[in-house]
Amino acid sequence: MFNILSSVFKYIFIVVVYSFIFRILKLIYLDISTMDLGVEREEAYLKLLNKRVSIPYKVKEYYSLGDGLSFGRMGDNDVILDDQFISKHHAKIVKDEGFYFLEDLDSSNGTFLNGNKIGDVAKLKDGDRIGMGALQFIYLEGDND
Repeated sequence: MFNILSSVFKYIFIVVVYSFIFRILKLIYLDISTMDLGVEREEAYLKLLNKRVSIPYKVKEYYSLGDGLSFGRMGDNDVILDDQFISKHHAKIVKDEGFYFLEDLDSSNGTFLNGNKIGDVAKLKDGDRIGMGALQFIYLEGDND
């Protein structure tokens, strides 16, 4: 009886150790694969407020806005977010006459600006917080962190 229990606990211990090693390697991979290698900080960008460790899919810490970005689960978006609460084409940020605007694309769960659900389009200003699904971003107009 002791030999059977000993063998069972030995295999359980091995599974726990391998699971721990796998999780550590996954965290290292996510951290390295999403490292920011140089966002131009002179222009507007989004900074992720969530801890990337708590997000089970690949997401960058910074997104340079350029002329705008689209967000959603589909592969044709600029930022692909594999979150069950984010629509296929969830939202986009567009640049118009030097200003950035956040637009909800009729998403199921909505897009939030500073905690308030936006109806259609909202003008962004420095420090605004953008929420989509479980993610929170802050809009920064450059040279801030």
